[in-house]
Amino acid sequence: MRALIFPGQGSQAVGMGKALADAFPQARAVFAEVDAALDQPLSRLMFEGPIADLTLTANAQPALMAASLAVLRVLEAERGLDLARNVACVAGHSLGEYSALAAAGSLSVADTARLLRVRGAAMQAAVAPGDGAMAALIGAEVEAARAIAAEAAEGAVCEIANDNGAGQVVLSGDRAAVERAVALAQARGIRRAVMLNVSAPFHCRLMRPAADAMRAALAAVALAAPVVPIYANVLAAPVTDPEAIRRHLVAQVTGTVRWRESVAAMAAAGIDAFFEVGAGKVLSGLVRRIAPGAAATPVGTPGDVAAFPVL
Repeated sequence: MRALIFPGQGSQAVGMGKALADAFPQARAVFAEVDAALDQPLSRLMFEGPIADLTLTANAQPALMAASLAVLRVLEAERGLDLARNVACVAGHSLGEYSALAAAGSLSVADTARLLRVRGAAMQAAVAPGDGAMAALIGAEVEAARAIAAEAAEGAVCEIANDNGAGQVVLSGDRAAVERAVALAQARGIRRAVMLNVSAPFHCRLMRPAADAMRAALAAVALAAPVVPIYANVLAAPVTDPEAIRRHLVAQVTGTVRWRESVAAMAAAGIDAFFEVGAGKVLSGLVRRIAPGAAATPVGTPGDVAAFPVL
């Protein structure tokens, strides 16, 4: 059985989607729809840069979704992909969960773009610049990372933002607390502990104002049942009920992205082929380490589309 998975922030790169747009009208249609929904030539920023503007959270989130949905539409047109028939489930990392929902028919592409614009702007505005931080602990198991975060907090916020698997755990919170966590991790022999160059402390309690903004934004859009189950980040389990999905998307803003558990649960349910739809190949690398018995393949270029197997 196969799953489609959708990348999150950090996978953006100048030029993403351009080869598809040059080759396929279906990709051009997605980019045009997103540009119109945002009243912004976002596709030009994706194709030409500059990278500093593309990396801004309010731009990167809808841009990565657009790149993913462009690939999906081309797979449908060129390879005959029928998501309901050929795919068992979908999942996405953080903002990728929105891409997965659009792919599975829960959200329109235009609504998804507008939601991600709100999400990116609200997450950026939730904490004053410089007050929050994130750090990656490489070679740390999640329980060790949780203990370090709890000790480092000292009354402030320091929480697990991402349990990415393969010994990659990301902490998020107040800057001083996260800096203490890095020092503790280094002192305890964690292989690598580094501060991340991010604009805000995502997926922690400090994002509550952004969660409130998303609750209001999600209440105003139509959300249908997905044609296949989606593994929710905050549950690491499949959901199909639209109101439950709405709640989980709000919780995801402040909650941990449980990617390791999500991939393990999909593999346990019989998924043996994961296809990363969109920009980059970060998730494919994580999947291979979390579920070494499964195949993981990035699909983002015309060549990848040509090689995509359809049952």
